[in-house]
Amino acid sequence: MRSKKARRGDESEVDITPMIDIVFIMLIFFIVTASFTKESGVEVDRPDKNNKAQNTEKVSILVTIDENGQVWVGGRPVDVRATRANIETLRAENPEAGVVIQADGASKNGLLVQVVDAARLAGVAQVSLITQK
Repeated sequence: MRSKKARRGDESEVDITPMIDIVFIMLIFFIVTASFTKESGVEVDRPDKNNKAQNTEKVSILVTIDENGQVWVGGRPVDVRATRANIETLRAENPEAGVVIQADGASKNGLLVQVVDAARLAGVAQVSLITQK
């Protein structure tokens, strides 16, 4: 009788070796797949510390769009259709100048696109956007 009980005790044991093998295989799989994942992001070009004097000489043309849809170029109110001509005039004084567009958060996006297009058509290579809430 004892031998039957001893055998039953042996039969009731669960072999966990295959389960451990599967866990290690899954661990290796996740480590391998995680190492090939490339996270996308935005690369920022930071200026050198030595180029401070070079950056301070540049003057920007400020174009402001207020919440009512009024466009201001260089501190003067202008019509949207005259934005390109005003930017070209200011660019004639300083050919290296970029354009900074300061748009109110309540202004219309279509108006902002028109101003950006006008700046690009005026020959400005560097157009920056600033928003206000």
